[in-house]
Amino acid sequence: MFTRKIGIDLGTANTIIFVPGRGFIINEPTIVALNNSDNSVLAVGREAKEMLGRTPEDITAYRPLKDGVIADYYITKAMLKYFIAKAVGRFNLSRPDIVISVPAGITTTERRAVINAAKEAGAQEAYPVKEPILAALGAGIPVNAHHSGNMIINIGGGTSEVAVISLGGIVSYASQRVAGNKFDQAIINYLRKKYSLAIGEQTAETIKIEIGSALPIKNKLEFKLRGRDCITGLPRDLVVNSNEIAEALTPHLVDIASAAQGVFNETPPELVADIMEKGLIISGGGAQLRHINEFFERAVGVPSYIAEEPLFCVAKGTGLILSHLDVYKRTLLNRR
Repeated sequence: MFTRKIGIDLGTANTIIFVPGRGFIINEPTIVALNNSDNSVLAVGREAKEMLGRTPEDITAYRPLKDGVIADYYITKAMLKYFIAKAVGRFNLSRPDIVISVPAGITTTERRAVINAAKEAGAQEAYPVKEPILAALGAGIPVNAHHSGNMIINIGGGTSEVAVISLGGIVSYASQRVAGNKFDQAIINYLRKKYSLAIGEQTAETIKIEIGSALPIKNKLEFKLRGRDCITGLPRDLVVNSNEIAEALTPHLVDIASAAQGVFNETPPELVADIMEKGLIISGGGAQLRHINEFFERAVGVPSYIAEEPLFCVAKGTGLILSHLDVYKRTLLNRR
């Protein structure tokens, strides 16, 4: 069966691709490994991520997106070309239409860069849609032509976006460049400062996934890790617990909660009343952090719920738009 439509959640940390009738067919890190001598692409996605922190001088692993937008056009185009070819298959001669996620605060220039990169990578047409809209659709919120207000916090790899959505559009929003990657860096900095132990990005991400928590918990989870002692330069083992990770992440989580409070200040009172009644929804990879809904409930004072399959909400949203593309072309896709 030929693939004529593809949904892409183009994230700073992960890229997820949805194809109607086949579901989520790709979920790989947004990383590309290049050969420095001739700028050729050596690996993309999972294979490239395994090279992080392990490459010789002539190979560099890049993250082509920074804070949700394209930081390196050439590498992003090469990565999209690889993912699109993998999604459509080698025998598919038609160029697919693509719905692709972009941050809510994207500029016209950044938006044009996404469209051009997708077209040059093999798309017939590229339709950028703002991430909070896609996340809300994927979380099951009735976005289009619904007059009541809904609030969503989408915590990705590069950005956290808070938005109030009503009648198919974003009423008020805030975008914070604080998300999963900053969480990893916070863990690295915490261990270096408290224990004089240096660890890499991959170890920090593993710690976050295995024992990460937004709040201190009574039954602490523990994780044994190995890093480099900053004083002796030798390898050293260490056991850290979930409450220490909560301490490391708190300043960043407070920043996201402050952004949510700021969005409330800009939201019409009628919509605030709707949100108080229905609660706010948390989506994105960051929503998988333990007790994060309780954190926002305490910080913002509004009931908070984690979306079903939060990591896939944006990609699910692209799927819903793809299944009714003609309708959405006239509504959501025309909103700049």
